[in-house]
Amino acid sequence: MMETSGFGLLQYLQKLSDEEFQRFKKLLRKEPKKFKVKPISWTKIKNTSKEDLVMHLNKHYQEKVWNIVLSLFVQVNREDLSTMIQKERIDKQIKYKENMKNTFQHIWTLETNTHIPDSSYHRIIELQYRALQDIFYWDSEPITAVVSGPRGQGKTIFLRKVMLDWAAGNLLQNRFWYVFFFSVFAFNNTTELSLAELMSSNLPESSGTLDDILSDPKRILFILDGFNYLKFDLELRTNLSNDYRKKLPTEIVLSSLLQKIMLPECSLLLELGNTSFRKITLLLQYPREIFITGFTEQTITFYCVSQFKNHRGIQIFEKLKGIKLLFTLCSIPFWCWMICRSLKCQYDSREVEKHYGETDGLIYTLFMVSAFKATYSRTTTRKNRIRIKTLCTLAVEGMWKQVYVFDSEDLRRNGISETDKAVWLRMNFFQNQGNNTVFYHHSLQWYFAILFYFLKQGKEKHHPMIGSLPQLLGEMYAHKQNQWFQAQVLLFGMTTEKVASLLEPCFGFVSTEEVRQEIIGYIKSLSQQECNEKLVSTGKLFSCLLDNNEERFVRQVMDLFEEITVDISNADDLTVAQYSLQQASKLKHLRLHIQKKVFSEIRDPEDGDLETFNFRKECSFMTNFGDGSLFRTLLQLPHLKHLNLYGTNLSNHVVEMLCSALKCSTCKMEELLLGKCDISSEACGIIATALINSKVKHLSLVANPLKNKGVMSLCEMLKNPNCVLESLMLSYCCLTFIACGSLYEALLSNKHLSLLDLESNFLEDTGVNLLCEALKDPNCTLEELWLSGCYLTSECCEAISTIFTCNKNLKTLKLGNNNIQDIGVKQLCEALCHPNCNLQCLGLDMCEFTSDCCEDLALALTTCNTLKSLNLDWNLLEHSGLEVLCDALNHKDCNLKMLGLDKSLFPEKSQTLLQAVEKENKNLNVVHFPWIEEECQKRGVRLVWNSTN
Repeated sequence: MMETSGFGLLQYLQKLSDEEFQRFKKLLRKEPKKFKVKPISWTKIKNTSKEDLVMHLNKHYQEKVWNIVLSLFVQVNREDLSTMIQKERIDKQIKYKENMKNTFQHIWTLETNTHIPDSSYHRIIELQYRALQDIFYWDSEPITAVVSGPRGQGKTIFLRKVMLDWAAGNLLQNRFWYVFFFSVFAFNNTTELSLAELMSSNLPESSGTLDDILSDPKRILFILDGFNYLKFDLELRTNLSNDYRKKLPTEIVLSSLLQKIMLPECSLLLELGNTSFRKITLLLQYPREIFITGFTEQTITFYCVSQFKNHRGIQIFEKLKGIKLLFTLCSIPFWCWMICRSLKCQYDSREVEKHYGETDGLIYTLFMVSAFKATYSRTTTRKNRIRIKTLCTLAVEGMWKQVYVFDSEDLRRNGISETDKAVWLRMNFFQNQGNNTVFYHHSLQWYFAILFYFLKQGKEKHHPMIGSLPQLLGEMYAHKQNQWFQAQVLLFGMTTEKVASLLEPCFGFVSTEEVRQEIIGYIKSLSQQECNEKLVSTGKLFSCLLDNNEERFVRQVMDLFEEITVDISNADDLTVAQYSLQQASKLKHLRLHIQKKVFSEIRDPEDGDLETFNFRKECSFMTNFGDGSLFRTLLQLPHLKHLNLYGTNLSNHVVEMLCSALKCSTCKMEELLLGKCDISSEACGIIATALINSKVKHLSLVANPLKNKGVMSLCEMLKNPNCVLESLMLSYCCLTFIACGSLYEALLSNKHLSLLDLESNFLEDTGVNLLCEALKDPNCTLEELWLSGCYLTSECCEAISTIFTCNKNLKTLKLGNNNIQDIGVKQLCEALCHPNCNLQCLGLDMCEFTSDCCEDLALALTTCNTLKSLNLDWNLLEHSGLEVLCDALNHKDCNLKMLGLDKSLFPEKSQTLLQAVEKENKNLNVVHFPWIEEECQKRGVRLVWNSTN
């Protein structure tokens, strides 16, 4: 129904006399300004007819046309027309609401499964309902709200109830005149659509035209459900549209609506699961959150009693309560129903299983097998297998095509008769959705789809779109949508002996071992880089392994990895990671990133920007990490030598646990990267003590508030003959020149330290002069010293120049981002020309010098045989100075391999000159930020880590 408001508006204009119509047009010249829209040109409307004026009004004012017209009718003394329109509007709203009430009453009764009375359901969602009313009741401006929570918590049911209660006149009556409900996953196979067509498809006859409805967009609410099941990604876009009538790619229409480009004055209420929440909220303007909580213990009790109808319900509840993992799952409504349903089928058939289920795969299998046995207890395994495979092929075909709604032809093509369908409906595998069929829950479709691969035999012919198991694994790792991860969890969880022991008595042989080997073979076939790229988040792999929970298989998978990066954002991630990592006996490199909130005993307001209505209880995660079990597990792995905790907030207590594990004789740790861990001076002292007799050779403490006191502890460690540390990274550690006194003593005593990073500390010339005194000693073993951003001037260059000529060990000196200026650079160049100078790498980026130094630099380049790398980035060099440098770079005695310069900052002729030098000197590279990757690697900085710490 794509009727416009043209005919409706014309019939009212026809009731105006010629004199009233002329006044109407004259007033129209000024009226639009009140509504912040541009007036129509007077030449267009001066002599126009009523029919043509309607066309102009709709074209220029679209959804604001009725408000403008209503105002003008009053001004031409035709309040009767305004009243008539208002009455007709109300009648149309009533008809629309009545239609939606009937539609959603049907959906609520036949397609929504709360399995408890409405009064009980309202008590469960009381807080969320109150939050919803508070969000929309007090503010008439357009609002975007999100209903969030884990899978199976009842978010869709909640939104259906909101729609039904609005249509029944019990909710948000004065706020919204029209509410539109769309399940967005229904658009998966729709390449193009227009929002106008979509809205019109929901409008019954005589419920008003679309332009009538849009005349006051603030009175419109869109409820959008099912983002987790979209097969395409919605993302921030610039090619959006504000034309709700225009047919556009589906993702453009949805993104335009979410980003408030299309119909910006309408309000949105969105259902977002854990995965879609992170993606979709990036598109939203100031979203408000309503968090759907699970069942309470009281509700679970009621649920059990209502399912079993007698005292057995209490017995079942007590049994479930005694199984902690299972009872936790029962807080999720769908899981609670599925578990109770399984047990009911078992008790009704007097065939109670030995185990209730500990993993996703096992629980789904118990549910399915229990229902099957209750219905087909006397059927042979061969017939059962044929029967269940029709269901599996429908599910897997839908999974590959990302289709969740099936028509009669889909069922027929996969061998499902009307009789079969009726049975699947009774067994709660199917449910009706209008004239179509859907699986009882989306996750149930994914279960049957995965089961397909366990029942597949030989070269059976199926829909050509259905891929092999390796292809399925490729899709799981290629896609970020939540459903593919859910399928991965089920796949791993079903490759167990327990699942096979449940399936085989009912359906015959199940190829569990074959599936396991295909999974291992697929992961093994990936290179290390492909693993990092395809796995995306090792946390997902760890969750899958936890759901499998068979030690032999977990060890086989984890032994494929020598290097892993782990992101931990909550306590569950920590538990999951610990289980898998303790099986990783061949692991050598581990990068572990734990967000600050994991360790917080109370919620940090900085953890989220959303204005939330969050009813979760805050938890203390300190005990999960503070007992040291994670460090005891990780640091005893036989091959683990590298541990990166960059960005992980570590309390003094946690540092103690780490150091306790480091002291163990079985710990093989050689590289410890603790950058940006909020390590205090006291904690630094604990670390220093632990490392005296350890095997650690590389330590990074960058971006921690160690202060001078902390470094003094480290210097005591360096002076100990049992310390084998070779590199120490201390940039951004709040140090002053006072720390250099302790470092001076340490450098004179230590025989192993070859790299010292002191970048971005307030050392000043005084501190560097002290360091130079130590470097003058021929016994000082230091080879690299990083002093960029240490507030140095040309005053310290004399002392630095001295060590160039008397220290044969120093190979690298980085002095970037200091006020060295021309005078300091000239002194350094003079030292570079000395025959005793062995320097190979010199950093002079951002040192405030000019082209006046180029002659000195050129001489150094052709004289110093050892200099291989020179960084001159971000200095003001004129073309004449570059010419001098380039002549030196082309000289036969110049051995430079790398020159740090940003060519793009220079004029075209200078760029051409530098390019010619590179072409002439094949061994030379001119690079911007030449050492950034090496520095980040040694400091343990993870450039892609989007930490909120």
